[in-house]
Amino acid sequence: MKPSSKHSFFYRNGLGMLFLSLFVVTLGAQALTGWQEHNAEREQDHAPAMAFSEYLQSGHFISATFENFESEFLQMALYIMLTVGLRQQGSAESKSLDEPEEVDREPKPGPDAPWPVRKGGIILKLYENSLFIAFGVLFLISWYLHLYGSWIDHNDQQVLNGLPQDTLGNYLTQANFWFESFQNWQSEFLSIASVVLLTIFLRQKGSPESKPVDAAHWETGK
Repeated sequence: MKPSSKHSFFYRNGLGMLFLSLFVVTLGAQALTGWQEHNAEREQDHAPAMAFSEYLQSGHFISATFENFESEFLQMALYIMLTVGLRQQGSAESKSLDEPEEVDREPKPGPDAPWPVRKGGIILKLYENSLFIAFGVLFLISWYLHLYGSWIDHNDQQVLNGLPQDTLGNYLTQANFWFESFQNWQSEFLSIASVVLLTIFLRQKGSPESKPVDAAHWETGK
């Protein structure tokens, strides 16, 4: 079914627009407060303050930003792939234990089907896994940029402390980068486990992420 023209643009796209707006606002707030915090730290080290434009290119900002992106994209990549084959009885976030699911049916070419479905072959095979591939690539890009930013920030601190700088390879073997990664990864895994398990027993009327309010706890899927 094609999008209805009877609804306003915001009604049809409000969820995406709201979260993109929140992303821009909070990223700006992070940049501003991170700049102030970083300059306070530099003042304690008797280093000159950074201009805001300079801070946006600094390892401190790059590391902090992509450290969070990395964990989010890892969360989504794993969630998308693992929910293909794994089940959780009673969860709204699981496929049914026994019934066939619409998402598992073989794609059929048609006039409204996406171009890769009509094309077929290897293009279709890639398209069938394109959501996981996209999040996987975004995770790898974010992981590298987190590593790069954290390394630059680490070496800036080394210079301020009168210590030798580390190579990227040497920094990768140190605990600091992995501590930054694991503290974010574990929180993302906990959030997935929480939504998977809490939807067994709890409800939110009107949300597509919840089972119907009167659904039995053992009923699986939405």
